[in-house]
Amino acid sequence: MELFFLALLFLTMMYALGSGYPVAFALPGSAIITITLAGLAGYFFAGDSGAYFTQDGPIEWLTAGVTNFRGIYWEVERDTLIAIPLFIFMGIMLQRSRIAEDLLVTMAQLFGPIPGGLGISVVFVGALLAATTGIVGATVVAMGLISLPAMLRNNYSKPLATGTICASGTLGQIIPPSIVLIILADQLASAADQAASERKALYKEATGEFSMPSTLDIVSTSAGDMFLGAFVPGLVLVGLYMAYILISALLRPGTAPAVVYEGKLMTGAFLKKVLLALVPPLVLIFAVLGSIIGGIATVNQAGAIGAIGATIMAGYRLREGHKDAYHPAILSIVSLVMLFILTQVFSLNIRTINTGFDMIGVFLAMIAVGAFCVSIGWSFWRTFKIEDTLNGVMVESAKTTSMVFIILLGAAMLTAAFRGFGGEEIVKHFLTGLPGGFWSQFIVVMLVIFLLGFFLDFIEIAVVVVPIVSPILLADPTANVTAVWLGVMIGLNIQTSFLTPPFGFALFYLRGVASSAVKTLDIYKGVIPFILLQLLGLAIVGFYPPLVNYLPVSTYLTSETAPPPKNPRLQACLEDYLFTYYLNERDAIEAATGRVASLDLSALPPATVKKLTGTTDAVTGIFGQVEAIREAEANLEIGAQGYRAIHGDVRQIERDIRRMTRESDNLKKELRGIDDPSQREDIKAHMDEIAAEIEALRAEIPAEWKDANKEFKKLRVALNKEQRTYQRSVDTAYDDLVETIAIFRDADALAALEGDIMALPGMINMDEYDPAAEQAVKDTAKAISKIAGGNAIASSLTKAAKSFGKRRFKPKKGMKSLDKAIAAFEKDVAGRQAGVPLLPALEEYELYIRNTIGLRQQDRLTNEQAAAISGCLAQHRDISLHF
Repeated sequence: MELFFLALLFLTMMYALGSGYPVAFALPGSAIITITLAGLAGYFFAGDSGAYFTQDGPIEWLTAGVTNFRGIYWEVERDTLIAIPLFIFMGIMLQRSRIAEDLLVTMAQLFGPIPGGLGISVVFVGALLAATTGIVGATVVAMGLISLPAMLRNNYSKPLATGTICASGTLGQIIPPSIVLIILADQLASAADQAASERKALYKEATGEFSMPSTLDIVSTSAGDMFLGAFVPGLVLVGLYMAYILISALLRPGTAPAVVYEGKLMTGAFLKKVLLALVPPLVLIFAVLGSIIGGIATVNQAGAIGAIGATIMAGYRLREGHKDAYHPAILSIVSLVMLFILTQVFSLNIRTINTGFDMIGVFLAMIAVGAFCVSIGWSFWRTFKIEDTLNGVMVESAKTTSMVFIILLGAAMLTAAFRGFGGEEIVKHFLTGLPGGFWSQFIVVMLVIFLLGFFLDFIEIAVVVVPIVSPILLADPTANVTAVWLGVMIGLNIQTSFLTPPFGFALFYLRGVASSAVKTLDIYKGVIPFILLQLLGLAIVGFYPPLVNYLPVSTYLTSETAPPPKNPRLQACLEDYLFTYYLNERDAIEAATGRVASLDLSALPPATVKKLTGTTDAVTGIFGQVEAIREAEANLEIGAQGYRAIHGDVRQIERDIRRMTRESDNLKKELRGIDDPSQREDIKAHMDEIAAEIEALRAEIPAEWKDANKEFKKLRVALNKEQRTYQRSVDTAYDDLVETIAIFRDADALAALEGDIMALPGMINMDEYDPAAEQAVKDTAKAISKIAGGNAIASSLTKAAKSFGKRRFKPKKGMKSLDKAIAAFEKDVAGRQAGVPLLPALEEYELYIRNTIGLRQQDRLTNEQAAAISGCLAQHRDISLHF
């Protein structure tokens, strides 16, 4: 019956959508109706309102839907959606103030004289508008009104002209900032958490261990990561579109002829026009995306930057032709430049104000901030008074934002109903049962999303389909894809929903503004090549994940919150990078190590000699350890070749057994609420069938599985052992060297305390407690403890101070500790002085190995290392054999 109500859920939803009900009401309405019907049917026909749900009852699932509602706007961590109204405001403001129109006309004049130039200018402007507005409808309408007549006048092919405009308008779906990417980031962050729990459960079932290594965890995403990940794929699409138009113009000149600009190009007036049209949007793009990439602002803050920037730009555009048109913009630029200079010269933190000079800096900063606020207020006032622009923008922003959020709320209820009827388990069973593993599952999901794009809006796909399928794909350890890559792939696929006939929204937008000379069939024919180009772009990004993953990873590794090189997730790529360096620089490393090993250490204390010789021996032995690791990796790879096939078969059998076990458990629960003997017998018979199937599946597990699994684990343990040995070796070698250098550097500082420590015995009163003597010993111990390597001496002095204390006054015991401290002090001073001449050679050696052998002990990677390691981390690795 669950399948019946699941089908009823979708039929109700499709009927509501087909009848013209708003999506915001069709999604939750169909869910509430179906849950209610299932509850009533269960109550009247089975005596239990929860009989036709996989678990619990209608009240619980309606409550779950309400909880999902609240999760969208109550959870503190889910603040990403705040950026949606800000970016919508930015886009509509730029469109209403005709800045987009100026850009389109100017770029058409600039690119027109080259073959296909008018079409290329449309793609170029589409990309710029996508990076500033992200509003598909506004972009397509603007280009349809301005560029389409010009393209047709200049004898452009109607299919090529309409296809170019439609495709360029949809770039706002993938080029950041994009509403689709923000919604996908929100959905995928939740999906990644769900998939992580599933993967941990899978690891526990496969290995019996309760804790899964962090290296096997799922890489989640955020709106910022999605923006960074989608940036390069967006440019790939732009390049494909431009290349197609240029090639079409060269092969068939009649389809996209060159357009001669009536005025003179490259004049001062024309260049000024180009700069005024092009530079402000580029600056806004740089401010919004650059602040995210540089870690200066979150996505929400970047959205606010974009909204303010768009308003300032609208302020001067609406006042065009007046002398004071640019005054607010100039005031804002001067204020920001002034603030930048002040931050470089003064410390503007109010808590750190110490002098009058600091007060001057804060006062000047207040003036600059005040001037900037005046420029913003001035711009808002202009947009409010001129053509009622601000009011129109606010109304449209509120409408669009409300639509997005109401659909999100409705989808939350629909998802609860889908899970209540076991839909998630059905989809999971179907996908995991497909032959071919992850990639067959992924292709099926992409195909379903592509086909749904013919009928559904991008928001509906993002909030209904993505939460269902993405946890299944993310949890699969075979491909081990990142959430950002999956999100960008889905985003690229969803983008086609705007182009696919007959319900592509971009087609409707263009049809609404195109002249009667353009037939609907022309538009349909025109978008087909661009749909194929989008699918080609999808394939390129799918086969080369670094196009998506590199920028988010690189930005993270170079940010202020970058993980240290010792982070477990970095080790595989870090070792690949370092081992290559060791191979290439072996002679230089051995030569540098040999110079340190040849130093005269005879005058140094035995402990120091042991540390230095241990360092040089460890560095010399690194090459053998690397060979041992490579050999262990080769053995593991050889073992994996035969093990992988049997492992996949057995894990599939075990998944089927777990699924059947869950089904049997659900039947057992259902049996408790049924009194009808015939129904009880049917359920028991079904449970017996399941038990027989489980036994049959267990019999299919190969007899050699346990031995094969045991042998493979031995190979993995051997590799882990070699890797840990190498890591301990390099860490100890570098730490000992750094500690020795620090001890030698503090030789004079320790010697300077000789007078203080030697004066202590004369201050001690052996007959009665003397607080001054106790304090003197404590002060000396504290001073020595601050010196590198002085802890042993300080410890003896601390023990002496306790014996000289009032609570347990034992002067004889205290004097023994004091004498011990003085003897250690004299010995330490002599040893340090002997090591001072070696300092230059040791410091040179430490600097040489700091970012290689000692890299794991550093706080962060260098930019060069981060770039190299990002390329490695951006690849997807198969980790299925760990499960």
